[in-house]
Amino acid sequence: MLTGEDEPYEAVGRLAAGVALNQALDVTDPGSWIALDLGVRELAARQPELFHSNASPSGRRMKWGPDTSPPTVSWLHEPGDGELALALCHPDGRIRETALDHAEERPALLGLVVVRCADWAGPVRERARALLAETPPHRLAAHAALILRVGQRPRGGFAQELLTRALRAGPAAQAEALLDSSDRATARLAHRIAVERRLLPVVRLAQTAARHRDVVVQDLCAEAAVAALGVGAFDEFTDVVVPLLASRQPRIRSAGVTALRRVGRHADAEPYLTDRSAVVRACARWVLRQGGTDPAPLYRALCADPANRPAAAVGLGECGAREDVDLVRALLAHPVPQVRACAVAGLRALEAVRIGDLQPLLDDASAAVVQQATAALLPWADRVPQGLLHALLAEDRPRHQRVAAIRLLRAAAVLS
Repeated sequence: MLTGEDEPYEAVGRLAAGVALNQALDVTDPGSWIALDLGVRELAARQPELFHSNASPSGRRMKWGPDTSPPTVSWLHEPGDGELALALCHPDGRIRETALDHAEERPALLGLVVVRCADWAGPVRERARALLAETPPHRLAAHAALILRVGQRPRGGFAQELLTRALRAGPAAQAEALLDSSDRATARLAHRIAVERRLLPVVRLAQTAARHRDVVVQDLCAEAAVAALGVGAFDEFTDVVVPLLASRQPRIRSAGVTALRRVGRHADAEPYLTDRSAVVRACARWVLRQGGTDPAPLYRALCADPANRPAAAVGLGECGAREDVDLVRALLAHPVPQVRACAVAGLRALEAVRIGDLQPLLDDASAAVVQQATAALLPWADRVPQGLLHALLAEDRPRHQRVAAIRLLRAAAVLS
């Protein structure tokens, strides 16, 4: 069995030798159909003898190629799927159009009918579209991945629109069957339609948002799950909001934090004030404010002992005032590296960076601290002592310190 990763002409050669279509290529792989179409055109030019009548094992079933003028295709009796597949990919549009007349009621060839719907030749394209328009929706769904891939071509929108309409109007099970597709575009379309049709319960939406591998599906389901929550829906907290809050993806956690307001649990946003993601922290502050709590005093209290919640320093910087600068600056000397790094980020957020405070941090053993200090100093790189930076370039220095020195020297136009 060949796959879409094989050289296109290998499948073509097998079909020309009389191998059955489903043995010559992987008919479940959209890439195989596209590769077959390409392979026939290439081999028809390079090895036309493969497609002459004497190459057909059934004896003059087909005749097409440069020895026929004008190009024609003819069969002594009804051609098999393999022969039609070759004709449907022929470089000459007249042959492709003729082959389409034999492709009706041939489900095995539907993949090539889909490909022909984006054909550059108008008559071929219109004939293929007429055939596809009569195709049962369940067969369209079976070729969803190919349809969506062909849909990216300049003339490929017809099949994609046909599939989308079929999934929107057809049985729910038809769209639901594609939700677990391994093809990214198919899974996205199926989830979009399932959300539009409200086919998925809110619990499944939350679980999908928290666990799905595709970020578009995650966002789509997270937004739908939050929107489906009833105001004050305390009973949905565990099954819907908790999975969102537990996600490793910041976008999904932020949706979960936002959902806390809808279920009336504003205070539960407090732990997310020190989330590692700025988006999640911002959502937590918004939810607390909606519940009547000012987050700034909470940040100040956390900064008194930030070892377990280092992001308190950057969080205070994001929402604090000028009078908070000294509190954040004091954390530059904290023994926990992550606190020092967050303190630098907090000073940047407060627009209170002082070169003298951050220069010593370029020599820090923590790469995270050095990276934050470097980012903060880049706008003033020409004011950082070059002697210090050149000393950091020594071979015995840790890599993160050498990288920081190079970035600052280049920013100061000392290095090119």
